[in-house]
Amino acid sequence: MKNKVVIITGASSGIGKATALKFAQNGARLVIAARSVEKLAAAKSEIEALGAEVISVKADVSVEADCENLIQEAVKAFNQVDVLINNAGISMRALFNESDLSVIKNVMDINFWGAVYCTKFALPYLLKQKGSVAGISSIAGFVGLPARTGYSASKFAMHGFFNALRNENLEKGLHVLIACPGFTASNIRNTALTADGSSQGESPRKEEKMMSAEEVADHIYNAIDKRKQQIVLTTEGKLAVFLSKFFPKVVNNAVFKKMKKEPDSPLK
Repeated sequence: MKNKVVIITGASSGIGKATALKFAQNGARLVIAARSVEKLAAAKSEIEALGAEVISVKADVSVEADCENLIQEAVKAFNQVDVLINNAGISMRALFNESDLSVIKNVMDINFWGAVYCTKFALPYLLKQKGSVAGISSIAGFVGLPARTGYSASKFAMHGFFNALRNENLEKGLHVLIACPGFTASNIRNTALTADGSSQGESPRKEEKMMSAEEVADHIYNAIDKRKQQIVLTTEGKLAVFLSKFFPKVVNNAVFKKMKKEPDSPLK
């Protein structure tokens, strides 16, 4: 990865920041993007402390113009794009029957359209370099999670988009990765949207029992380095994906019971 130009969205915290640091440690040149200028500045300082070249770009991936500007700034700074990691995302936790439609739209705009926008503008440069594009997805892209309809929909859509993109470019050297970390100790659940669009504020899950963002970053780095098509992390995640192919009813029942046991679960 030495001197490769790597763009990472949602890079100011969690998996995105950890992945940026991992690539920086291995000699990559970084373009980090997020909505918070303050958090971006802090992440940029950490990356620079490792001796890596890095620029930060304020971007809301749900805004097409922001995504186009992000790619333009990367090319302006480094003249190429080798890797694009679509990591920016938001979750939700509410019953569909009780959710404002604006919540579903917001989740889709960030998780799905954000990946589509960034990939669209980066694709000519990625094809030129025979580079890699990655979508950071979830088990929710394989199994519909109750009380997370918008989130699951966005991840299922992401899978369809990236699988089709891979097949379109089979003879052009483009590497497409779909990475599904499973439950990770990051801030995505703290910022998850409730039925009215407000932030959840606290995670209903025990963070200390989850895979760390740094562990996930190691897996993402290795998957891109080895040009893997898909990775599913955690034993629980792999089991859910495998069993859902053959015993979907069993998995659906297990998922429902698990989600129902969450503290303050919206499932009655």
